[in-house]
Amino acid sequence: MTKAANNMTANNMTANNMTASIMNKKSRISDILLKIVIYFSASVSVLLLAGIIFYVFAKGISSVTWSFLTTETSTLKGTAGILGNILNTVYIIIITLVIVTPVGVGTAIYLNEYAKPGRLVRVIEFTTETLAGIPSILYGLFGMIFFGTVCGLSFSILTGALTLTIMVLPLITRNTQEALKTVPDSYRSGALGIGATKWYMIRTILLPSAMPGIITGIILAIGRIVGESAALLFTAGSGYYLPKSALGYLTKILDSGGTLTIQLYLSMSKADYEVAFGIAVVLLAIVLFINFITKCLVRQFDVSRI
Repeated sequence: MTKAANNMTANNMTANNMTASIMNKKSRISDILLKIVIYFSASVSVLLLAGIIFYVFAKGISSVTWSFLTTETSTLKGTAGILGNILNTVYIIIITLVIVTPVGVGTAIYLNEYAKPGRLVRVIEFTTETLAGIPSILYGLFGMIFFGTVCGLSFSILTGALTLTIMVLPLITRNTQEALKTVPDSYRSGALGIGATKWYMIRTILLPSAMPGIITGIILAIGRIVGESAALLFTAGSGYYLPKSALGYLTKILDSGGTLTIQLYLSMSKADYEVAFGIAVVLLAIVLFINFITKCLVRQFDVSRI
């Protein structure tokens, strides 16, 4: 016991001496300069975000009223509202996610869990990376010609949603892939070792463990959908009227529908800066809310896994 205690005391003294030597080590000028650059870069990022938020809210918060959020623009009624644009944005988000989420997650599961490394996997990964780098205006041109003209959907919310599906597919696929790669291989071997089938292992172990990364990819996709304008200008159109009947809400996906970003662009082009900044405030609030929800969900899943 005495020998063990002496060894423990010696180890503690060695650790304390190493800590003291590290703490007392003189900082080099290059280290100090690098630290200054890092803090300066972080400060610039925070100041840029704070400046954009402050400027937009200062210019547009006075335009955001209850009437602005709950009515549609009407010359006869003398109202300037964005409820129709909010509804169009919600439609496009829901339709796009319903289509792209199973496709993106399924592609990631295939690439990560089923496909053997080879030419096919490299082709699929190259394709997703290429899709992620194509300018959105080209997606709009393709969507207008293929979905709008060839498929006969014309300018409609469905055309815009199908176009955005192709745009955000790489985002969800890559995020899901990276999330699945973070799951330890011991989870896979342990589940298969006790007789579980591969699909049962994926469904009950891998997907719940990778859920924070999958949710992050989905919510990032929502952020891109909300902020997209170029592709939707060519595909979804700029309609902002509300349906006149209950049936109209069901068939609205086949009608032209401008999102908040489209209406912001049109307001700026008509020099209607008051409405434009009001829409900008709403968009900023949506983006901040999305980021807040992302952090809460990821934290919740991390806690549930502990």
